[in-house]
Amino acid sequence: MYRIFIKPLFFLLPAERAHYTAMSLLRGVCRIPGFSALMRAMFQKKSTTLQRNLFGLTFENPVGLAAGFDKDARWVDELATLGFGFIEIGTLTPKAQPGNEKPRLFRLPEDEALINRMGFNNGGAAEAADRLKKRKSRVIVGGNIGKNKLTPNEEAVSDYLSCFETLYAHVDYFAVNVSSPNTPGLRALQEKEPLLHLLNSLQQANQRTPKRKPILLKIAPDLTDEQLNDIIDIVRESGIDGVIATNTTIAREPLSTPAGEVEAIGMGGLSGKPLSKRSTEVIRYLKTKSNNAFPVIGVGGIHTPEDALEKLEAGADLIQVYTGFIYEGPAIVKNICSALA
Repeated sequence: MYRIFIKPLFFLLPAERAHYTAMSLLRGVCRIPGFSALMRAMFQKKSTTLQRNLFGLTFENPVGLAAGFDKDARWVDELATLGFGFIEIGTLTPKAQPGNEKPRLFRLPEDEALINRMGFNNGGAAEAADRLKKRKSRVIVGGNIGKNKLTPNEEAVSDYLSCFETLYAHVDYFAVNVSSPNTPGLRALQEKEPLLHLLNSLQQANQRTPKRKPILLKIAPDLTDEQLNDIIDIVRESGIDGVIATNTTIAREPLSTPAGEVEAIGMGGLSGKPLSKRSTEVIRYLKTKSNNAFPVIGVGGIHTPEDALEKLEAGADLIQVYTGFIYEGPAIVKNICSALA
């Protein structure tokens, strides 16, 4: 029903407006008495075989929602009714910022893909923390954190530490985002020396807390093998808990969408089906070269149960969806979980 009737209507709207319209409708439905329970009955798949224990956390199933969809933790309870095993909010920054100018989110239907240059638009970590205090669902929530656009890289550590301290009591794990292509200079933080300094600083802050929270690193798919080797070394040296592979790509080939249309869209990170192969390669490389030394959350181009199985067989311990959720609809989690169960 979604692909035939609902998606075509949403795709008549500009992509960012469709996103907020869809979430407003979901919130409205969930406010009708009894409808949240109905949504859970329709879209959740329960089975002990789906549970995963990682980082000291128990995930009801391995299918999560990637960061970027619910940047400000506005819809955690509503999204939880759709069966996600975990939801990653953000990317959040210490100060609120508007992000890049609109339009900044574009569909490539022929490729089942998106291009975005959102630019970490969010209301700030404190505002998200206030919302999380009021949430009712028990779904695992990750906090994806970054730096403000105007913060120079030399001062980036203070931004990440600020987000960590603000969100610490309200999220179950942290994802450190140094891989978005839409914040100028951010990817330079993926280089070994600055990245190790950043992660060690977060680990030191983590050790001072009453209970240590898992810290994961989200990496780009555009890293070379040499850079991936550095990532493996950095994970070992810093003692962080794992890697999320991968963020969006700046590559544009191969695509079915005419080159002129893609060029007209301009800069931004590409996600969806075209990213599937590369993200799987990165997952397999990390797992093989590290001798399975740390967990990896696989994300990139997961639209079907077959896509999910490919990531898991490559070594992913958990998976996340975003673009596939938009193209396949709310049944994507149940479809994947049913295949896995």
